Amino acid sequence: MPSKSPAQTLLDKADKKASSSTGWFSSSSTKFEEAGDLYQQAANSFKLEKLFKEAGDAFAREAECREQCKEANEAANAWWNAAKSYKRGFPDLAIQALTQTVVHLTQGGRFRQAADREKEIGQIYLQESNDLRKACESFERAGDWYAQEDATATANACYKDAADLHADLEEYPQAIARYEQVASHALTSALTKYSVKDYWLRAGLSALAMNDTVSAKRNLMKYSNQDATFSSTREAKFLNALLEAAEAGDAEMFTGAVVEFDQVTKLDNWKTNILLKIKRGIQEEPSLT
Repeated sequence: MPSKSPAQTLLDKADKKASSSTGWFSSSSTKFEEAGDLYQQAANSFKLEKLFKEAGDAFAREAECREQCKEANEAANAWWNAAKSYKRGFPDLAIQALTQTVVHLTQGGRFRQAADREKEIGQIYLQESNDLRKACESFERAGDWYAQEDATATANACYKDAADLHADLEEYPQAIARYEQVASHALTSALTKYSVKDYWLRAGLSALAMNDTVSAKRNLMKYSNQDATFSSTREAKFLNALLEAAEAGDAEMFTGAVVEFDQVTKLDNWKTNILLKIKRGIQEEPSLT
């Protein structure tokens, strides 16, 4: 019979301890405390062996023991450790463990940490499951919690990620509202003011993607009123050129404006994708002239 690994031996000890009946003189909370410690040791031992699923499972068992002892902070920590192990190839389990962590943190009023974990959930949905809808919801929730805790810059980064996803999901009004919210915040500080023109560019592109040149025009006016320097930026000039092309139904003129902008400021994937959507819209719209 092959000998058991140290991790497996510890796990067996933990299982035995957790399922043992409590004697006359020991309380069940002592039993679960000791079992929790053993599960934690087993989990760390599995990590050494690079058995991440087994490590995550052992941390999850530890978390359940901590919950039995009403140790909310330790339980939150154990669930987080489980999530870190599950992240190595088991995204669905990682999300479940992080969700448990968030429950404990919000119940304990630790919203800053809860926001950190909720943001992690959003990143897993985005990178591993490509679930844009759920990722967007997590980023917005994290943003709200950061905002409550006065972590404004971090909140805005989450809202901006959510706005990008709203646009990817073709929920343009929600995207525009988020970009404008983040831009208004950014205007209040000399440190963040430089990023405003990018948020407004994204908002403007979202309006054009709705084939709504009237709103796009009105919004451009509004942004120039909020910040007098905006109308002289390359972003504002680019939006004006795109607007003109869209109104004229001229796809070639549109492409020319895109190429010219891209030569100086490289377009990222998000902008490239939305510009392609806008261009398709122009090609499909019968010209009004």
